[in-house]
Amino acid sequence: MQQNWYRKLLLSYFPIFLITITILVFLSFIIVNEASREEAAKANEISTRFITESLDRSINTMEMNVLNEVETSSLYSSYLFSNGSSDENIMYSLVKRLRGLVNDNDLIESIYIYRHSDQSVLTNSGHTSLELFSDRAFLEASLNKQDYRGWSAVRSKASLRPSEPAKQVISMYKSLPLPFGSQGLLVINVDTYRVEQMIAPMINDSVSFLNVIGPNGTKIFGASRLGEDNRGKEGKVLTTLTSRQLGWTLESGLRSGQLYAWVSVVSYIWIVIGVVTVVLAIVYIIYITRRNYQPIKAMMNRIESIQLSMPQAAKDELSMIDSALESLISRSMDYDKKQHENLQLQRSQLFIDLIGGQKSEEELESRMRELSPVKLPEQPHPAGYVMMLGEIDDYSGFRDEHTVRDQNVLKFAFMNVFQELSRNSGFNSWMEWITGSRVGILIVLPAAEDESRPALIQAAEECQRWVEEKLRMSLCFGMGSTVSGIHEIGASYRSASEALEHRLAMGDHAVLVGDDLSRGDFSHLLPYLTEISELVKDFRLNNDGWRVRLQNMFESFKKERLKDELIRSLLRSMLQLLSREVGVLSDELRTQLSEGKDSKLSGAASLEELQSRTSDLLTEIYRTYVALSETKSYRAMINEMKIYIEEHFDDPDLSLKHLSDRFQISGKYASYLFKMEYDMKFVDFLVQLRMNRAEELLTETDLSIQEIAEKIGYANSITFGRVFKRTAGVTPGDYRKLKVKPSPGAEL
Repeated sequence: MQQNWYRKLLLSYFPIFLITITILVFLSFIIVNEASREEAAKANEISTRFITESLDRSINTMEMNVLNEVETSSLYSSYLFSNGSSDENIMYSLVKRLRGLVNDNDLIESIYIYRHSDQSVLTNSGHTSLELFSDRAFLEASLNKQDYRGWSAVRSKASLRPSEPAKQVISMYKSLPLPFGSQGLLVINVDTYRVEQMIAPMINDSVSFLNVIGPNGTKIFGASRLGEDNRGKEGKVLTTLTSRQLGWTLESGLRSGQLYAWVSVVSYIWIVIGVVTVVLAIVYIIYITRRNYQPIKAMMNRIESIQLSMPQAAKDELSMIDSALESLISRSMDYDKKQHENLQLQRSQLFIDLIGGQKSEEELESRMRELSPVKLPEQPHPAGYVMMLGEIDDYSGFRDEHTVRDQNVLKFAFMNVFQELSRNSGFNSWMEWITGSRVGILIVLPAAEDESRPALIQAAEECQRWVEEKLRMSLCFGMGSTVSGIHEIGASYRSASEALEHRLAMGDHAVLVGDDLSRGDFSHLLPYLTEISELVKDFRLNNDGWRVRLQNMFESFKKERLKDELIRSLLRSMLQLLSREVGVLSDELRTQLSEGKDSKLSGAASLEELQSRTSDLLTEIYRTYVALSETKSYRAMINEMKIYIEEHFDDPDLSLKHLSDRFQISGKYASYLFKMEYDMKFVDFLVQLRMNRAEELLTETDLSIQEIAEKIGYANSITFGRVFKRTAGVTPGDYRKLKVKPSPGAEL
């Protein structure tokens, strides 16, 4: 069918092709002149673009070489901060390096460094003061505009040597130390004459010309070697390009009378013959096209038969065919998107059903095979399944410190890290967020339990360390028991959840294993927990009674002969509670508590040695705590914070981080002080102030909802309306209708 169509078209248009090609041979002589001009213009543009790119590349390479030298060499920082006898040795070394930079690049005229501490200048020729420096005017202007990042306009620069004449240069400067220091300034000067000498060999003066225009519209130079007598031969400007590095405009064109020396003019009679031939060709093509239109008409009938919605703007059949194909593609993509979203919802529901344990085994296995949320091993059946739970520690603080978008990004990064580590260890995992702070992780064990579980615990610990170091997010993992069937995953989930509930006794930074939990009676430990609570209370209140309580507690350890691990667990609990009570006071206390928990409580050979280590650790921490408590009144600080919030509650940027920067304390500690003093969160107190002010504005003014939102610190009325309805129970508009006061002249 395709070959028949090809022969049909060929035989239809071949006669007119023979006639037309004869005419076109002669018409080509007429258009060759214009074609030559266009090609010459293209060649001129390519040549000018090459020159522009070469100029940008040379300037950029030179700049990068100098900045790389300054950044990688410690001599520059040493010079900026040096004084005394060592200054001369550093200056001597720097002068040699500056000379090397100038000698290595032909474009550089000079480089010098200004040191702010003593207002001196170090050049590639030596050291001088700012008052005696020949380029003082430019340097002082640069110090007033240190945020400028580009190259200067062409300027006249006096030479560093009095015997040499002034030179035309362009300059750029950077604050030192890089990138945004305040100790000095690095200035690089490029000689415009050397730039002109670099560009001039790239221009063929006999054919083309090139002018370089500065940003202010003044002509910097013309790249020509023919002299001023040939300036008048410049023709029309064909290409205008701008240098990205310097902001210069390069204008180029062809010289008058140098191109198109010979072009034949064809007789006008051939033009008439060509026009007549074209008219006859059009008539013939219309006739043949009518006969060959039938295939397109058949395609249109097929499209109309499937009742596709066509846009009314389609002008012809081919446009309608294109629109039909576009509509089919769009519908297919929408269908795929909905299928993907539906698949995610089905997988989330399957995860909930697995941990709930309410569905039958046959139904769960069928849905697992259908949805394929996790890749199963190639062997017929996996060795087992394990449910793990990951939980974010201090989730309320996590929400206060990060926006919703940042929270989602951090959670997504954590999921990717865990899946990558588990995949490297040979496990397939499926993760779903069960709550805002807790994620469920279903692990398919490919090997026997004794071989797989230690590797899985190691992968979880690596993930925990990586997330805490890189993402500044503290996590805790709970591992459930190993089960053999899909319908038993709910039991593994409950085991993992129970493990997380023993986090205090088992340690904040451990992978809690549900199978290791003791099922015995721990009622005899309640007096120890009470004693620990009282000890921490005395510690926090600067009462030396904590020493007596610590002595009594160790005597009880010895009397009741508790197991070593149980004793260490109680001591870890004491340090964890102490960290929560006083650790927020400073990073130093937090570090002492963290390091002490890891080093002091391990490796003791006897109970007396353990008691001595614990007493020394608490004494050291107590001294730090007392010193911090005596240097600052925290009740006065919280009162200042409250007054500051009441005065600036309408600031959209008011947050815990803002208070942290304002009062020089951590955001977590600011939240802790506020909660302890006023028994309410910072966010709740801020919302209460804003809503009280909003109620006044709604009842006493005619301002719009958007204006009221902006006056109380919200960027838009949508967020304000949502918060107002949550606190007042009605929307701002309905509240205004209910609370509006009648005007004085209104009748009752």
